[in-house]
Amino acid sequence: MARILVIEDEPGIAFALESDLQTEGYSVAVVADGAEGVRSALTGVFDLILLDVMLPTKDGFDICRELRHRGVKTPIILLTAKAHEAEKVLGLDVGADDYVTKPFSPHELRARIRALLRRTGTEAGQDGAASDSVYRFGSCELDMTRFELRRDGRSIDATTTELKLLAAFIRNRSRVMTRDRLLDEVWGASISVTDRVIDNHIVSLRKKIEDEATVPRFLISVRGVGYRFEG
Repeated sequence: MARILVIEDEPGIAFALESDLQTEGYSVAVVADGAEGVRSALTGVFDLILLDVMLPTKDGFDICRELRHRGVKTPIILLTAKAHEAEKVLGLDVGADDYVTKPFSPHELRARIRALLRRTGTEAGQDGAASDSVYRFGSCELDMTRFELRRDGRSIDATTTELKLLAAFIRNRSRVMTRDRLLDEVWGASISVTDRVIDNHIVSLRKKIEDEATVPRFLISVRGVGYRFEG
């Protein structure tokens, strides 16, 4: 399913967006702080970002500008209470793909989301992540555009969760990823998943990317902490 990051500090609006989008079949992650929103957008795998303009620590214009400067191409819809043309133009100039003025119609917002996801080839109910890069390591490569894992040029049968895990590791390569961090980035903070489930997915992923799964070269265990990707 398409994954949407909602960066919104008003609890009522954030809850309504999360509930409505989940009902539509999207996977949703919600953060309420501008700086945390940047971190999530940089390290997570998302198909679309809903970005409020008025946020703590960083406003939506600054966030959008920073994400584009750092190479994030995920479609962004600005949620703004400002109806002046100058603000709308500024939002588009700093890299937003669309904007919706508060108070907005849920039907209109859903239509705009569907339109952007169609443009990037990802819709609710389909696997995938919006990106245009291929990351290569060893004899493997992760195609972010097609959301496909290949080894020696051949497609490897991997689950969506395994691909999201691998993408999260690649985005954070050489950094230690705790299980809580992986849970937040891959499953979402609202999902209850045990450490054993995470570990089992790591074991399965190792069998697909490592020459010897029991002596991993890429997905390294950091005892008592989590995992680190070296590739």
